[in-house]
Amino acid sequence: MSYKRLIPCIFIAEGKAVSWFDDRTVIAEDAIELAKRYSDNGADELIVFDLSDYANEHDEAIDLMKRMNRIIRIPMVAGGNVKRQEDIKKILYAGSKRAILNFSKQDSVKLIEDAARRFGKEKLAVSLNDFDALFKHQHVIRECCSEIIFMHRLDLNSVANITDIPCVIVTDTMESPELFKILESPGVKGLSGRFVSQPDMDFAAFKDQCEQRHIRMTSYESMMEFSQFQTNEQGLLPVIVQHYKTQEVLMLAYMNEEAFYHTIKTGRMTYYSRSRQQLWVKGETSGHYQYVKSLTIDCDNDTLLAKVDQVGAACHTGNPTCFFRHIAGNDYDETNPLRVFESVYETILDRMEHPKEGSYTNYLFEKGIDKILKKVGEEATEVVIAAKNPNPEEVKYELSDFLYHAMVLMALKGITWDDIIKELADR
Repeated sequence: MSYKRLIPCIFIAEGKAVSWFDDRTVIAEDAIELAKRYSDNGADELIVFDLSDYANEHDEAIDLMKRMNRIIRIPMVAGGNVKRQEDIKKILYAGSKRAILNFSKQDSVKLIEDAARRFGKEKLAVSLNDFDALFKHQHVIRECCSEIIFMHRLDLNSVANITDIPCVIVTDTMESPELFKILESPGVKGLSGRFVSQPDMDFAAFKDQCEQRHIRMTSYESMMEFSQFQTNEQGLLPVIVQHYKTQEVLMLAYMNEEAFYHTIKTGRMTYYSRSRQQLWVKGETSGHYQYVKSLTIDCDNDTLLAKVDQVGAACHTGNPTCFFRHIAGNDYDETNPLRVFESVYETILDRMEHPKEGSYTNYLFEKGIDKILKKVGEEATEVVIAAKNPNPEEVKYELSDFLYHAMVLMALKGITWDDIIKELADR
């Protein structure tokens, strides 16, 4: 049996999160905060539906998706108001893992073949609200998408017989027996809808209920038991914590058996405090959570290496890492390129959100897109001119100017270095 996922959905209308596609009752004024709450509390993925009718509302929904993607630590799948290839591109560029095409609309059926050629079938999902649409379009669905999202209660056994594409069921039922029945279906990879999307949803508790019914839920699964590790006299295992992107060592902490399994279950780093003699989830009070990317044991089974996605600073002093005080050795250049890019980008974002008098960056933002584009073009030309000269130092200088102005443009457009890296990796 495959692992199952709990996938809350957010319906966006006029910039707010509403209850359902045919019920505009507001459940959250701040859709971004709701997305973060789902991510922090144990959801495995997020579906976002744009219910807008007009172009300006659609653009606002795309902007909300971008801002959601920056703060959540789970994949996002999004759709709604998709009428042309450009709409699909906007959703994918907003950070969505897949764009959803609604197959109750004939235009979507026409769009998907071109979209699959342009973006790849793995970037596309199809939403259906009736069984006939699946049967009628099963060939094009199989050829052009990698996920089906059902917006209706269906005969799940029949669905499994028609397609082997992973399915997510979005249901309005609040009845546990029916929810369990959906998750027990072999063709279903995830459950979404009203129950899973409650603002105060306790994902861990519901996953426990599923596990008791032998429904395997998505979680990290350790290849070793804690009893196989070589702990110290207090039954503790030291954990070296490293940033998964920059490879910077962030901190050293300890786990006991309970902390280890809590980390495995939740995907958030949990430690044992030797001073307080109790468990603590990193970031529980500060918001500076550490999300697990990988756990590796050393050759002697006595030290754990955790690679994490660190939110904010790892150190209680506010420093990015606990190891910031140099005490011996020769100075050497340990500049990490990605860390430098992200640091400059964060400074640019800070200027955009908190203007500083006399700041050149703020001058560019005040002048707007035309001025920024003009500077990007000018700096690109300067790179070309410098490259024609024999001194490579000029190229280095001009490229630095170009990259800075490109980052200002990125910030204005809501594009992050993660977006660029993912795009390059996909290519």
